[in-house]
Amino acid sequence: MLVHAALRAAGLPGDIVVLPDAAATAAQAAAALGVEVGAIANSLVFWSDGEPLLVMTSGAHRVDTAALAARLGRRRIERATAQQVKDATGQAIGGVAPTGHPAPLPTIVDEMLAEFPEIWAAAGTPHTVFPLTFDELVALTGGRVAAVD
Repeated sequence: MLVHAALRAAGLPGDIVVLPDAAATAAQAAAALGVEVGAIANSLVFWSDGEPLLVMTSGAHRVDTAALAARLGRRRIERATAQQVKDATGQAIGGVAPTGHPAPLPTIVDEMLAEFPEIWAAAGTPHTVFPLTFDELVALTGGRVAAVD
């Protein structure tokens, strides 16, 4: 699996957990793992200024695309289509991991994820997740920490 290999290459254990039921939403993942919804790191792919933009947001937040575009100095940020997500990440909506993509993506990491000692992210499918820390997520993605709401 590409995600497992990417985690190992980044020095993370790559401990992917297979959930018995799909967890395509933060609420479903949190319920399956017995954690707060805010500890779920949603991988949301947007399209901005002609390129994909990955936003790793706390499951407790919605991304304010207009405010984020202004913070980043971008003209516009809009939700990517399912095909754009698949092309950019090699993964389908509902299971997009923060890593394991065909090429690195510009990434924003929600500053609110820092509130949790352990966070969980999708591992490439709606049935798989893995744990990591906020600092590990920032390092793994090369992301820029910012407010997203």
